[in-house]
Amino acid sequence: MLLTYMGQEFEDVRVTFDEWKKIKPTSPFGKLPTLEVDGKIITQSAAICRYLGREAGLAGANPWEDLQIDIIVDTFSDFRKDVSGFHHESDPEVKEKKRLALLKETVPFYFERFDKIIKDNNGYVANGKLSWADIFLFGFSDTLIAQLQDDIKYSSMKRYWLSWGDIYVAGISCTVVALLKEEVFEPFPNLKEWRSKIFNIPGIKIWLDKRPNNHI
Repeated sequence: MLLTYMGQEFEDVRVTFDEWKKIKPTSPFGKLPTLEVDGKIITQSAAICRYLGREAGLAGANPWEDLQIDIIVDTFSDFRKDVSGFHHESDPEVKEKKRLALLKETVPFYFERFDKIIKDNNGYVANGKLSWADIFLFGFSDTLIAQLQDDIKYSSMKRYWLSWGDIYVAGISCTVVALLKEEVFEPFPNLKEWRSKIFNIPGIKIWLDKRPNNHI
């Protein structure tokens, strides 16, 4: 998504689960995604996006602004870990407890704060202007929703790396289905407006129109 925003030509290599089993031992830390630049392999999602963000002119203007970007990215990553912990839980009883905690405590805790941050930053997540953090959060939110939907057997949902999805899993709800409805954005007007704003950036729309529809 960042590469398309930059107008940078690139090769989008996607692998199946079977292919990944063969490739995984050759990956620096056995994880995806990776980015190859001039024959050198870069790992870690945030590090990749931070590098591309600087290349795209979407980094902070000074160390303080970079700090604000890192704070929101790391905070969102904390939230993402909570959702992933629910998604990967194998014990049904424990999973249900995690689900309720996620919907009643974790989601509202983060989303109320994200909504205020956006309000205080001119409609963006940091420094009052568009940064790579906006695109980072915008892309990863699709994975979060896909994880939740898989848990309620939404078999038609697909997951993508850095692709379009509802921006944040928002709102207080007693069920995952209610959580995923569009109305959940209503209590968070700044999140809702931010979602539309990032979606309508020309470079982002180009990627959304041409992205492959692979399940990964």
